[in-house]
Amino acid sequence: MAAGLPQLVLPSLILINNGISIKVPQIITPSLLTALRIVLMVDKRVVDELRSTNNASIWSILTKWPIRTAYVANFTACSKCEESGGRCGSSGDPSSNQFVCHCRDGPQSHVCSIKKKMAGLLLGLGIGGGALLVLVAFIVIWFCKNVKLVIQRASLDCSASELEKGSIYFGVPLFSYSQLIEATANFDHSRELGTGGFGIVYYGKLKDGREVAVKRLYEKSCKRVEQFMNEAEILTRLRHQNLVSLYGCTSQHCRELLLVFEYVKNGTVADHLYGKMMKSGLYLPWNVRLTIAMETATALSYLHASDIIHRDVKTNNILLDGNFSVKVADFGLSRLFPTDVTHVSTAPQGTPGYLDPQYHQCYKLTDKSDVYSFGVVLIELISSLPAIDMDRHDHEINLSNYAINRIQRCAFDELVDPQLGFALNFKVRRMTTLVGELAFQCLQHEKELRPTMNEVLEGLKGIEGADYEALKTEEMAKNADIKLVETRTSILPSSPTDDGNAHLLNNHRVYLSSPISVIDKWVSKSTTYSSSK
Repeated sequence: MAAGLPQLVLPSLILINNGISIKVPQIITPSLLTALRIVLMVDKRVVDELRSTNNASIWSILTKWPIRTAYVANFTACSKCEESGGRCGSSGDPSSNQFVCHCRDGPQSHVCSIKKKMAGLLLGLGIGGGALLVLVAFIVIWFCKNVKLVIQRASLDCSASELEKGSIYFGVPLFSYSQLIEATANFDHSRELGTGGFGIVYYGKLKDGREVAVKRLYEKSCKRVEQFMNEAEILTRLRHQNLVSLYGCTSQHCRELLLVFEYVKNGTVADHLYGKMMKSGLYLPWNVRLTIAMETATALSYLHASDIIHRDVKTNNILLDGNFSVKVADFGLSRLFPTDVTHVSTAPQGTPGYLDPQYHQCYKLTDKSDVYSFGVVLIELISSLPAIDMDRHDHEINLSNYAINRIQRCAFDELVDPQLGFALNFKVRRMTTLVGELAFQCLQHEKELRPTMNEVLEGLKGIEGADYEALKTEEMAKNADIKLVETRTSILPSSPTDDGNAHLLNNHRVYLSSPISVIDKWVSKSTTYSSSK
């Protein structure tokens, strides 16, 4: 034991040294205290009480020994400090030895400041996020620049790899954009054949010598792509001598959507009736017009039998080849019509003047919608008038209304094109009258009163094959009977009381029967056609 140093006599204690519990003797010498670390777990209040007393107590005794005291925080306080990002410790002031939480921004009494921690975190995230955005923007710009270059290169020959493999799209060959650029002289304005609601058609010539009509859609939108694919799909399903043939198309992924058709050299029926062909002196005689009506009806009857509704029947979509044979075109609006339904509910689409009024009002598309449009075509063939003319009276802007008005007031001769010979040629007069009657049935407002397309076709065949010499003889005989009645009436004796009636008879012929039905007033219920749908 060191001299001069007091001895501390304590009850038997447990000493902890490097995790090993040992028995401590009751007499502790200073040399023993320097060799061992004695941990006494006491409550802070006890330590405070020991400090505040001046009596000869254990604290006064302990201060004489080389014993270092420190405040140890409880486990809960230390855990909260560490969770907030701090480190447990004391203030370092021997007089207080208070617990503190050492933080990045300095010591705190309990836990680190969350606001400051979050501010630092947000600042770090902001700097990191900004750098990330700059990096992403750079990558996007680089990517778009390079992809655009690739697309521009590929669009000139968008299907090059597919073409090399002889790719077939919807059952037809694919053309590259560069092929069609060359064929149309870069879509030269002088090569325009016509324009429509969806695009411009250009004349072109392929390297193999084929003459083609290239339909170039106005824009590449979702709607245009749908129409493009619809027309390509429908035409590849159909094979008919009176439907335009599809030679091929570009891929739907190409920069521009192009359809390649056979070239039909004589233009449209509209061109010949009241367009540029008519103005140049080319005139369609009646027998050619009747053939056009029959071949168009044949094509539409074939479509309906194939469960397809054209939905845009008009004279601008009826093309004429070198022999003036019909080629029905433009199937961008056409619809496949399920066989197990009576109609398809869809927003009305078509061309003003040809649009079925019931379809327009009820949004119910049926094959009778094509029948109505064909009725307008028949009236155009008879009259050489356009389906819409803003110069006509308000109620007769639509040709259908104009025609029905003339028919119902027994003025059919005002409707027929005078150049057809209606007044002088019996056969033309009789045939145009019968075709007018057929058109009248097609134009009925209620679709149930309209004939089917097949019935219309049969009606036209009957008109074409009738024996007009026999009909002429029959009409002449009836006219002779009428004249006989008129003669007999004129020589009847009159009395003063019958002067008024005699004058009335002398001014109005008595018709035994009418050889031409349009002389009588036409009403909707006079139809002789039945509807199967």
